Amino acid sequence: MVSGYQELAIVLTLLLFLRLSLAHGATADTKHYIVYMGHHSHPNSESVIRANHEILASVTGSTGGQEAALNHYSKSFQGFSAKLTPDQAQQLAEHDSVISVFESKTNKLSTTHSWDFLGVDATPNYNQMPMGSKSNVIVGVIDTGVWPESESFNDEGLGPVPAKFRGECVTGQNFTLANCNRKIIGSRFYYHGFEVENGPLESFAPLPFFRSARDADGHGSHTASTIAGSRVPNVSFLGMATGTARGGAESARLAIYKACWFGLCSDADLLSALDDAIGDGVDILSLSLGPVPPQPTYFEDAVSIGAFHAFQKGILVSASAGNSGFPSTACNVAPWILTVAASTLDREFHSNVYLGNSQILKGSSLNPLKMDKSYSLIAASVAAAPGVTAKNASFCKDNTLNASLIKGKIVVCTFETFTDDRREKSIVVRQGGGVGMILVDPFLKDVGFEFVIPATLIGQEEAAQLQAYMTTEKYPVARISQTTTILKTKPAPEMAVFSSMGPNIITPDIIKPDITGPGVNILAAWSPVSTTPTAERSVNYNIISGTSMSCPHVSAVAATLKSYQPSWSPAAIMSAIMTTATALDNNKRPIGRDPNGTPTTPFDYGSGHINPVAAIDPGLVYDFDSHDIIDFLCSTGASTLQLKNLTGNLVYCQKPSIPSYNFNYPSIGVSKMSGRLSVQRTVTYYGRGPTVYAAYVDYPAGVNVTVTPAKLKFTNTGEKMSFCVDFTPLKNSNGSFVFGALTWSNGIQNVRSPIGLNVLST
Repeated sequence: MVSGYQELAIVLTLLLFLRLSLAHGATADTKHYIVYMGHHSHPNSESVIRANHEILASVTGSTGGQEAALNHYSKSFQGFSAKLTPDQAQQLAEHDSVISVFESKTNKLSTTHSWDFLGVDATPNYNQMPMGSKSNVIVGVIDTGVWPESESFNDEGLGPVPAKFRGECVTGQNFTLANCNRKIIGSRFYYHGFEVENGPLESFAPLPFFRSARDADGHGSHTASTIAGSRVPNVSFLGMATGTARGGAESARLAIYKACWFGLCSDADLLSALDDAIGDGVDILSLSLGPVPPQPTYFEDAVSIGAFHAFQKGILVSASAGNSGFPSTACNVAPWILTVAASTLDREFHSNVYLGNSQILKGSSLNPLKMDKSYSLIAASVAAAPGVTAKNASFCKDNTLNASLIKGKIVVCTFETFTDDRREKSIVVRQGGGVGMILVDPFLKDVGFEFVIPATLIGQEEAAQLQAYMTTEKYPVARISQTTTILKTKPAPEMAVFSSMGPNIITPDIIKPDITGPGVNILAAWSPVSTTPTAERSVNYNIISGTSMSCPHVSAVAATLKSYQPSWSPAAIMSAIMTTATALDNNKRPIGRDPNGTPTTPFDYGSGHINPVAAIDPGLVYDFDSHDIIDFLCSTGASTLQLKNLTGNLVYCQKPSIPSYNFNYPSIGVSKMSGRLSVQRTVTYYGRGPTVYAAYVDYPAGVNVTVTPAKLKFTNTGEKMSFCVDFTPLKNSNGSFVFGALTWSNGIQNVRSPIGLNVLST
């Protein structure tokens, strides 16, 4: 996910970077591979590195091991990355101590009002914890670095760095020890994998970069400040979204791991960052990034591997679901990762079009530019450059417009594909002398874009009105207004049009994504040298969209829960966040999908929209540990050798294995239901005094559901009780899932689990 809505356009630029990797990377007969070896019992990192060299030398020759190795993973797990031929990679894959060998691939990078919308500031209980306990939580952010001078990272009021932190403040270009403080308590950066795969950082000129943890992109500063930014009053983006900026866990500490450059992250570098972060002692890890769909299997995905070892050490990993916007594209879908989708706020940015006939068309953009008078309108399709078709001209791409026809006019453009670079269209119009742009974009009309000239997006209905006016008026004119910020809009939230959807393509019994949070038009800190996404303006705070933005909201809530419940496992925190979420918008209707409010399912939003205040006191928790994950991996076909290397212990799978639908997850999924089936779950009570929870079922279409027992009676906190959910299908579901929910309620807390069933037969 990259800065702003560039996050979608990256699919196109990725092709260019892949070409660069062939030109600048390893020689034609070698590729960059990751060799993953799981748990290790070596006494120190040096011993691991020696062992890595020995294994590598077994396929490269006695001296080739040290030369071929690029990254070593030695703190939290064992492995390395190296330039290898396919034959060498295959030889290593057959080695007894190796779990998997896979090519290092490129991942893409996936506020003021948002915390008000989530109800945090209006609830005193949410912030009543003593500063000491809240500020002891450390969040590791793996991203593009940080702009340390931002006011969002001032450390006023914070005590000494927590003694448990074992990290470093690694210096580099324009980044000294003075750039770390009691807020940014650690910083590291990684680039070897990126350069092997994509060429030297310098080859991306004129894009700025710093060979250090300093952020030249803006994305990392934005995510870090959303998680734990200090309170900064009177912040806005050029007068838009004015308010007090703050992170969701504003007293938490930040450890920065820069593993992404120019919006792209190498698997090999990500694994190094994860290895270090686990060793440094962070409590929460936030990753606003992911692989290009389809996601590789768990043993061949850097984030899944690193996140497993983090889970083992009690670290919750929150990661973005992706911005691909289509079914079966959700990434970071391992059940030990909290997978975050994106949805809207109750805030819109209007930049309306005033026509010469006094009609006003609703438009949307982040437009700080004032248009003092009306200008002539022209459709790009009638301003084609010589040799260009009207259709191609309508997309307003480079070298398609006739400058003599658009000079001094507002140009009406359309989009060719979902991934078009909207900002680039305004640059093309400006180059031809155009003074403004109206972009007909019914899909992304609610996503705030920044343009180099006055410009706005309109939907289909407004486009029809505009076309009627331009057809009937001999000299059509219009004016594009500056953006105004509109609050308390309804309905909200709606699922973002770009947010990646389930089902989970690796293990569809695990419903993914898990949760949704604010990810559209989010204001947070920015790098002032990153001016391409901000339409050539240097700003300290920027508004961008993506699951990259929703992920840090959820990471912040997880950090707050960790401060309230320091002994809770990552699974318990995941459960609290998921089971307290809401599937209703502020009209008390089921959450729809932007832009047209179309119906959604748990494959859009998981358990629902995050409710930070309710998550603090969830009542019941679905917990699981590493042993449960091993049982889960057995159900997916993991071998004894893979599991031994993963855990460091000889593990034998149960025969028959426990079905993955019986993994003690906070949601309930069955991807292949043939006839009657029973699903088992166990909950742990976290409350005060005796209570009774009763089961309430929202029945999936065509399926009868019985819960046994129907009531759970608890006396003391920490008690566990198990129950069965019996499904009796009455008809098959014709190849698609049917959805419902199970809610346990004691009259105070409602513990809700979505249900997704694919009924093959009765």
